[in-house]
Amino acid sequence: MTFDLLIHNGTLVTVNPDFEIIENGFVGINDRLIMALGSARNQKLPEARKTMDAMGGIIMPGLVNTHTHLPMTLFRGLADDLPLMDWLNNHIFPAEAKRINPASAKAGALLGCAEMLLSGTTTCCDGYFHEDSVTQAILESGMRGVAGQGVIDFPAPGVPDPSENIQAATDFVLKTKGVSGRLHPSIFCHSPYTCSKHTLKKAKEAAIRLGVLFQIHLAETRGEVEQIQAEHQVSPTRYLSDLGLLDQNTLLIHAVWVDENDIELIKKSQASISVNTQSNMKLASGIAPVAKFLEAGIPVGLGTDGCASNNDLDLFREMDMTAKLHKVHAMDPTVLDAKTVLKMATINGAKALGLDHEIGSMEPGKQADILIIDTRKPHLTPLYHPVSHLVYAASGSDVRHVFVAGKRIVKDYTLTTLDLDEVMDGIKKMVVM
Repeated sequence: MTFDLLIHNGTLVTVNPDFEIIENGFVGINDRLIMALGSARNQKLPEARKTMDAMGGIIMPGLVNTHTHLPMTLFRGLADDLPLMDWLNNHIFPAEAKRINPASAKAGALLGCAEMLLSGTTTCCDGYFHEDSVTQAILESGMRGVAGQGVIDFPAPGVPDPSENIQAATDFVLKTKGVSGRLHPSIFCHSPYTCSKHTLKKAKEAAIRLGVLFQIHLAETRGEVEQIQAEHQVSPTRYLSDLGLLDQNTLLIHAVWVDENDIELIKKSQASISVNTQSNMKLASGIAPVAKFLEAGIPVGLGTDGCASNNDLDLFREMDMTAKLHKVHAMDPTVLDAKTVLKMATINGAKALGLDHEIGSMEPGKQADILIIDTRKPHLTPLYHPVSHLVYAASGSDVRHVFVAGKRIVKDYTLTTLDLDEVMDGIKKMVVM
């Protein structure tokens, strides 16, 4: 077989079911798909129309960011060092009402896509308002995305009448479905405390009817748990379960304040979880029981959250912080080892989004979403264990090349799809002061 593209001379970290690591490896790509992987040691390289020398770097699957609010790059650093409710009600919600419109949502999303691609994220799961503008940015950038139209029981950007929130989300999904193989529409309910019982049920019913992922923030803070318990006499997780919101097409975001009974409910429902370590740390929300989720067999992916509460979209930093925080929290250095955390940022994140049959690992038949990490750096020398380096030493700035669906989106640290200066200049004109 002659490949369209052959990537070679690198260490393959496949994240396949056997978690194979192949030295002096190659990846053969035809059109959008990975067709073959192997070692070139003691054998001639396969034929290819184009070749790329990885120059001894690490060749790995693209990262999967399971929770973003892309237009919130506009609010990076706007209101730091505040409790969640103060941050939301007194700073973020007012800023959104004043500044978020179709043009600013797209501009912020373009900046977010650029940041993610340059730091190795090839797929994101977004939830926000004016999500049609976000999808335009995702498609123009060349990355892959799950895009969720926001639903909330307050006047919101693009949906000034809350009674229209479900219809707006439904219209978005219908308009977006089938537009591109790289784009998957979704419905994103903000939370159990900003959406009524009626809204939650109707939004989930719409997601089931349309066959799309349902996203919701859950149990992010102790205050949320206390509020839901006071109003409904159950935990937030039990509340959503009793409403019929938990199933295999539900993504629960944060899940910090959950107990053993909640974990069992999530496990039985086959719902997935997006863990957002740095955002939860910065807002002092707490530490999600990730090790217990994994022990229960719940699909868990990593998310950065929005740039207003993290404040970056670098999943390499998220991996490093997640691994270290849980080790010190458990007082056990073996908790969340490097392999486990890398899987959370790749194949398990893909599984949480229902996309693990397409992305998340390098296997024949899967989409060619691939990174090449430049390991010729002082902080990556020497290289004993590539997985350890990826989690504890590498950063987004070490990503040299990025491919999405076989197309090179980042070449030698430079975007090929967007004019980065133009994107950043556009943001400066909209900056919130």
